[in-house]
Amino acid sequence: MGDLANDDKQAFDELYRLYYPKLYAYSKSFLKIDDGINDILQEVFVKVWLNRQNIKKVETYNAFLYTITKNTLLNELRSRLKSEEFRASLFYHAVATEFVTQQAVEYADIKKRIDEFVHQLPEKRRKIYLMSREEGKTNAEIAAELAISVKTVEDHMTHALRFLKDRLRSLGLIFSLFYHLFF
Repeated sequence: MGDLANDDKQAFDELYRLYYPKLYAYSKSFLKIDDGINDILQEVFVKVWLNRQNIKKVETYNAFLYTITKNTLLNELRSRLKSEEFRASLFYHAVATEFVTQQAVEYADIKKRIDEFVHQLPEKRRKIYLMSREEGKTNAEIAAELAISVKTVEDHMTHALRFLKDRLRSLGLIFSLFYHLFF
């Protein structure tokens, strides 16, 4: 590399070509997202150019560049952490794919088992349960639609939920927990 400390623009261009991809990967691993990295690195190289007199040896380029990049990233991260949207995005990207996949598999299994149990309910009780839980109807709406009393709807729901709770409890803790969270 040329003499960056003495305003050699070709040395700067060479430094940029050599380090930009490395600093991009470093920045991405630091922030966990691509958004805004080009702007951050532009700021880094502006700082390098403005502080080029401080780089005396080619051997110090690496440490100098990574230190400036790290400090710029930390400032950017502090700024971004003030945003609720960024914190949510960071959390989403930080969650391991395996964990999300495992949750989806467990949820699908639980949902399948609940559907099987719901189909074991007597026809009228199943209909009332589905109207309540899947269609979101109130007890009064169900009673009016089926021409029965609200008390009868409540009785069917009580028995349906007790039946499902007992079946889920027999399957183990995760199913019981699911029941308490979602029923």
